[in-house]
Amino acid sequence: MAKTVIVLGAGVGGLNVASQLRDRLPGSDKVVLIDQSFESVLGLSLLWVLRGWRTAADITVRPSQDALPGVEMVKARVRLIEPDRRKVVTDAGEFSCDALVIALGADLAPTMVPGLAEALEAGQAGEFYTLEGSARLHDSVRRFDGGRLAVLVAGVPFKCPAAPFEGALLLADLLRETGARDNVSIDTYTPDPLPMPVAGPAVGQALVDMLTAYGIGFHGQRAVERVDGGAGELHFADGSRESFDLLAVVPPHRPPAAVRGWIPVDARTFTTTSSGVWALGDVTVLTLPNGKPLPKAAVFAEGAADVVTNGVLRHLGYEAPEPWFEGHGSCYIELGDHLAAKGEGQFLAVPAPTVTLYEPSARFHEEKTAQETDWLKRWNA
Repeated sequence: MAKTVIVLGAGVGGLNVASQLRDRLPGSDKVVLIDQSFESVLGLSLLWVLRGWRTAADITVRPSQDALPGVEMVKARVRLIEPDRRKVVTDAGEFSCDALVIALGADLAPTMVPGLAEALEAGQAGEFYTLEGSARLHDSVRRFDGGRLAVLVAGVPFKCPAAPFEGALLLADLLRETGARDNVSIDTYTPDPLPMPVAGPAVGQALVDMLTAYGIGFHGQRAVERVDGGAGELHFADGSRESFDLLAVVPPHRPPAAVRGWIPVDARTFTTTSSGVWALGDVTVLTLPNGKPLPKAAVFAEGAADVVTNGVLRHLGYEAPEPWFEGHGSCYIELGDHLAAKGEGQFLAVPAPTVTLYEPSARFHEEKTAQETDWLKRWNA
């Protein structure tokens, strides 16, 4: 009897799962991929848009039917998921399946911090987690000729733990290019005690030292409560205030409306509490042995895709390797001048992740560029 698998979301995780399942399932089985637009951008390249090294056309992903032969592509917004029934309600109708994979990502929610949405609208603040926001903030910084630039993490969790600090470094590089760097002070603020706390204190302190070497201040354990764009002030939970002339912000993240909170998954298999349902990528919360969550990063979604594919195949009664996520991951931290550092390690190691931060080099920048090129070629067929 023919079987149906539904994959929700055409990001890194969803595209990989849908493609792998189609390659390995019998032709009589259906693979349905549902996405609201089938157009996205490479998250790893948004910081290069911020720096001015990429344009929208350079990093837009529009997977076509040629890139996903045999996959039924449904353009629709997911309204409701009933995981125990493996049923999905969309604005294009209802769908039921034998196996369901949820890869809907995370949404930005600036309204969660009072005043932040208004500051973004007025241009007193900018964000670099969307294509439009990255391009707009680039233009704002090019016009910025002096004052205080604050880089703020407005809530946790958020995608790509290194991005706020990488953003600060690339903004400093941009200001050197415009000639305004000596007239601008740059400070970073985050609720976490150190950058990338999941990687451990040694890596966090190394990143702080990197920021310091480039004249960028780091301020940990600073949870923002309110943004006053008109006065140019950040109000923190500890009662302190900090001024800014321009704010670069990582907005709070929240799960998509179709799911009820971040989806807990098994750390090795990405199964959920509902039989025949998997979740991967930014929509999930995967708790590591040290109690911290696995970072929301594309490298882990890509690794999870192989695991989920094997799990789905076995659930449907086909032969496949036993699903097992190793927890290996890496990320690049751009410093400007086409130099990058690289953090790499085993995030499911016991009792805590073992992560190494390698010294900056041009080679790591080239590695990241190769990743970008491969991904665009694969899906923009």
